[in-house]
Order: sequence, then C-alpha cells, then structure tokens
Amino acid sequence: MSSDQVRAPGPQPAGSRVEVLTPREVPLGGPRAMTVRRTLPQRARTLIGAWCFADHYGPDDVARTGGMDVPPHPHTGLQTVSWLFTGEIEHRDSLGVHAMVRPGELNLMTGGHGISHSEVSTPGTRILHGVQLWVARPAAHRHAPRDFRHHVPAPVPLDGGELRVFLGSLAGETSPVPTFTPLLGAELTLSPGARLSLSADTAFEHGVLVDQGEAHLDGVPLGPAELGYLPPGAATLELHNPGPGPARLVLLGGEPFEEEIVMWWNFLAGSHEEIVLARQEWEDASERFGAVDGHDGFRLPAPGLPNARLAPRHNPRTSRPDSVPTSERPAMTDSAAPVVRRDDARHRYEILVAGEVAGFTAYRDRDGRRVFYHTVVDDAYAGQGLAGQLVTHALTDVRDNGGRIVPVCPYVKKFLTKHEEFADLADPVTPEILQWVRTLDGN
Repeated sequence: MSSDQVRAPGPQPAGSRVEVLTPREVPLGGPRAMTVRRTLPQRARTLIGAWCFADHYGPDDVARTGGMDVPPHPHTGLQTVSWLFTGEIEHRDSLGVHAMVRPGELNLMTGGHGISHSEVSTPGTRILHGVQLWVARPAAHRHAPRDFRHHVPAPVPLDGGELRVFLGSLAGETSPVPTFTPLLGAELTLSPGARLSLSADTAFEHGVLVDQGEAHLDGVPLGPAELGYLPPGAATLELHNPGPGPARLVLLGGEPFEEEIVMWWNFLAGSHEEIVLARQEWEDASERFGAVDGHDGFRLPAPGLPNARLAPRHNPRTSRPDSVPTSERPAMTDSAAPVVRRDDARHRYEILVAGEVAGFTAYRDRDGRRVFYHTVVDDAYAGQGLAGQLVTHALTDVRDNGGRIVPVCPYVKKFLTKHEEFADLADPVTPEILQWVRTLDGN
C-alpha cells in the first residue's frame, strides 16, 4: 500500500482490539536520497502514548542511494530517538555532543526550547537499517534545556526470543534513561514459531512495528513494516512468530497523550504562533538553536509556511468523533477572514467569504489517495489570494490525516511547484487516473 491507512486485518480472535496501520513511503528530500516508511503520524492514529513520529528505513544499500547526509537542522518541543539494526551514523549537535549511533545502542536527544544537529552515515557503512522516532514533550516540559543520553541496553533472553529495553520497563528490565511521560521502547526478536506473553501496563496503549519477518499481535497477523496498535486495557501482549525465520519487532507504548500538539517540519509546539516564531528564529540563525561544529556543509533551510493556520494534531478516535462528516476551521486568525471547510457529501473543499461560497476545489478518493481534479474561484472574488488559501487548507487537511494526493487539477499541480513543503504528498498522475477523472461529474 502506497498510502498509510488502517488495513482490514481479517477475522480476529474474539475480543481482539488490534488495529493494523500500514505505512506510506516518504522521500526525505534535500540532500538525502533515502526513502522511509512512515507509520506515525497518520489518519488513523497520530500518537501512541507520547510517540508522535515513526520512520522505518532500510535495509538501504548506501553504495546505491548515498546513505544518510542530513545537514544541521532544528528541533523544538520533542525528543529524537535513534535506533539502528545495521550500519553506523555520526551525530553532532549544538549541545557539543559528537556521538555514534550503532546497532543496539540508544541515542536520545532532547530538543526542548531549541537544538540543532546533523546526521551522517559513516564511510564504513554498507547497509543502513533502523528506525527514527520522536517523542512529544508535555507543555510543562516543552521548553526545558537541551540534553543528550546514550544507553546500551543489555540483551534479555526470553523463552523463544531476546529483548532490549531502551526506554521504560518490560519483562523485569528497566532502562535508566528518564522520560517526561510514562513510555516503553524496546526491540524484540522472536525465534521461528515462538509464542510470547509479555505482561503489559494496562494504562498504556501499545504499538508493535514489524521490522523483519512476520508476527501476530493478539492473534492478528502483521506483515513487514506494518504496525499493530492495541488500545489501553491489555494486561498482556500476546506475540507469535508463525514464520520459518526470526522476526524482529519494535515495541512502543505509553499512557495516552491527551494534550493537543502542533507539528510542522521539525518543530513541535502548542500553537501555530509558536511554530511561526521557531521557524523565523531558525532562519535568523538565532542562538535559540545554537551551532553544530564539525559538519562540512550548509544549514538546512526551513520550508515556507502554509498560508493557513496549522491545525492541532490528535487521535481521531479519542479526540474527535468519526461521525463528524466535515472539517471546518478558519483559514486566518481574524473572525471575519475567509473560512475553509470540507464538504464530504459534495466531494470538495469550499472557501467562504461572509458566509458565501467564493470558490472550491473538487476531489474524489481512489485507492487511498485524494485526487484533486478541479479548482475554481468566483470572478467576484478574484485577486484576493483565495485559491491559494483554499488549496493550502485542503493539502494541510490531507497531511493532518496522513493521506496522499494526486494533482490532476492544473492549479494544484502548479501550486506544488511553488510550495515544496507539500511535494512529498503527491503521487504521479497516470493515464488510468486521467481516464477515471473524465467520468466524474460529467467531465
């Protein structure tokens, strides 16, 4: 599946509440040639505990792709967790830390009020393979000082597997690395045919990401790169490897994170205004983010902000009812400003001025993607920048819900060439899609 979604897991054992989240492929952009598989955030789930971001990459042939070369870039309001299976990455940050990320070793960096860092795969790396995770920090600790922790968890043998707990506690093993909310992070390898029943904190929600092989969570099959989500209440994690080879999993968990957060680019904050300020301070080379010494290259520039307000992220199933058919939020802060809303019944986003529809961009959903095929603004409202506000809101809505788009509409296609921050959402326009669009609404 090319776009992230909840896969129908098929028949489940009685009482199972597992959701299967499939990833979408995301090109990292800039000088980085790597493509990652992203399972968080997405439409079905924004967070698991305070885990708010999960990229899974590799095995990546560095000779073919060039590996990882991420120039100095900023973070606020979050912690980054680097965990490798194969390869080595050189880390430098504005705290003055110079460290190596190696398989089975935790590197946790705290962004807090502001930090910058670079990540470069080492010359000796042939295959790069691992996960990059982010942890949202609660508002009370969001602006704490920069920090860096390194920890090598000891392997814990289990009956049919091996466990490395890098954050939190599991199976009697506890990581010494402190966290700002109750969390679990661990790597688990299951032998062929093994079945494990791990005691779990019933206050936690859990995620099981399959890196290698296949696994069953609570009787529900998970394929490679899929993430099984289990809501709070489970006293045990029932895991099974039905395959002929070992299965490697990443276990994530934590108490549900109830605060709304705003995420954009590499920033996590409590409001749109905080994001705007952080971006400007990064562009101004503010002391807020410091400097990274030892990286031969440029600072990564921030992409342009959308014209609409950045919307808070939350888990749809707990924070907003699925039954609400439309989303509506102001395109600008002023109460008299244009308002953009999504009308699912008419398959379009509309922009309203003084309560009147001034324009719309039409879409249909196909194969898990939102196909935009027509955008129009009434002549009476021409020259006010409404089309840009409308499309910015529409694409932001798709991104907030973890979707992808196909830009058949000429205006949307042109918009993407000028707004690179949305380029990673787009899939190619194929002849099949064009033929299908011609059948819509009499086109």
